[in-house]
Amino acid sequence: MRYPLLAAFSVAVVAAFLSTASAQAPVAALTGLVGSAEEAAMEGVLVSATKTGSNITVTVVSGADGRYSFPASRLGPGRYTIGVRAVGYELDQPESIEIGTTGAPDLKAATKDLRLGKAKDLAAQLSNSEWLSSIPGTDKQKDQLLNCVGCHRVERIMRSKYDSNDFLTQILPRMQSYVQQSLPIHPQLRPAERLMEERGEDRIEVYRAVADYLSTINLSKSEPWKYALKPMPRPKGRATQVVYTEYDLPREEMAPHDVMVDKAGIVWFSGFGEQKLGRLDPTSGKVTEFPYPMHRENAPTGSLGLRADAAGNLWLGNMYQATIVKFDPASEKFQFWTLPAERNIDAAQINMVSPQRSNVDGKVWTQNNGVHRLDLATGKIETWEPFKGSPKGELHNIYDVIPDSGNNAYFTDFRQGQIGRIDAKTGEVSLFQTPTPRSAPRRGNMDAQDRLWFGEYRGDRIGMFDTKTRAFKEWKLNTRWAAPYDVVLDKNGDAWTGSMVTDQVTRLNTSTGEMVDYLLPRSTNIRRVFVDNSTTPVSFWVGSNDGASIVKVEPLE
Repeated sequence: MRYPLLAAFSVAVVAAFLSTASAQAPVAALTGLVGSAEEAAMEGVLVSATKTGSNITVTVVSGADGRYSFPASRLGPGRYTIGVRAVGYELDQPESIEIGTTGAPDLKAATKDLRLGKAKDLAAQLSNSEWLSSIPGTDKQKDQLLNCVGCHRVERIMRSKYDSNDFLTQILPRMQSYVQQSLPIHPQLRPAERLMEERGEDRIEVYRAVADYLSTINLSKSEPWKYALKPMPRPKGRATQVVYTEYDLPREEMAPHDVMVDKAGIVWFSGFGEQKLGRLDPTSGKVTEFPYPMHRENAPTGSLGLRADAAGNLWLGNMYQATIVKFDPASEKFQFWTLPAERNIDAAQINMVSPQRSNVDGKVWTQNNGVHRLDLATGKIETWEPFKGSPKGELHNIYDVIPDSGNNAYFTDFRQGQIGRIDAKTGEVSLFQTPTPRSAPRRGNMDAQDRLWFGEYRGDRIGMFDTKTRAFKEWKLNTRWAAPYDVVLDKNGDAWTGSMVTDQVTRLNTSTGEMVDYLLPRSTNIRRVFVDNSTTPVSFWVGSNDGASIVKVEPLE
């Protein structure tokens, strides 16, 4: 695991194993107390262990007594690098210790107490949401920064020294020229203007307001910042009852946008900036990539949505390649469908492909500047343009498309805060406004009762639309600037979401409204969320889209 924010030291750890005759419960492999001069016992400190030569990192969280404990099954014998996440703190000093084996199993764990000191650079530890809570400005001004976090962290802007004119004439136009699958280490230019968004003088006015604001909160006028940095409290209570496993991917430019687990327990992920589908063996940490060809030579590369059909085939939206991709895991063969010529314009962009209910009628839904439906038998692609007759200047962004049990399509309109429906038989389009204005519904999943669960990116809410009663319900998240991206319901009725902003995974009890926010071991750019219901308790998987890693979250209750 890569730890730009975490101090580290090495400790050789040997797990304590039970004798085969012992009936006692397994003990911890490594345990200890976490404290500092300010707090004798520190709750909510994330302690991570990475075995030398491994791409797998295991993380636990200290409890109310300051004690952390790694389960015996998670750390085998070997040398481990230890890191911590505790905003405002870091390890007092690097330290190395050798712990040898005992002659016979004695049920004793390796022990190491951790001493933390004040962080030398608090700003480097803040999440995007902590920056947004710290900087001065109106909600409308801060809201613009939610457009930035897809490609880089807010800290990058705050540390810059550009003035208003620099932002207006250079930085913002350059950012606009990149496609959304760009990363600082892998920028890609946009082939054409997006449809249904600001143009001309309207765009310049947006630039001007943003440029003026950013120049007042970065380091262009003063150093350091003239406002206080406001970190969030550390986890406590149920939020500490969790184990994390993070898998580093082989290359820094790998961007696992969507992550899912198949019935065999194998993890699959889409490559946001590359023409590759990834496979991870969660037991060994081995990563295999399956490359697929380009269909538009000069267009940006990479796929976004990854979903499975009823037969277990994997489907990808190949974005600016304007291609629907199908992969058969058994044969390891790809199949492709490109848009018809009249739709295959430079601005074409297939992000989401939704084959979940294609077994109903042989049709697969996808989204572009409108909504498309692929007939698998004929290869014909139909098109709906729900906003073709909209007033000039009205902005729309069809972000996700999700089928119900009858393979009717539901889509999210990110710009206007609407949920749309396309009747699979009649083609009729209906629109439903979310209760929260400007909620920005982003991605979602349909549950077994045909209820659509979705993230309200600008509303800081989990949304649910009952497709039978056509009624909405919303739950406001604990964190301001939570910006949930996607939502999925598990087998127990809990809703899960994550964000590009908070470094947290939120678990909502939809019956009581109680929420648990699990802080992740490092900065994590979360997109699609996935729950593995085959485990007890359920486990949660996400990709760190700009961190080249995949994270598994396992609550202990």
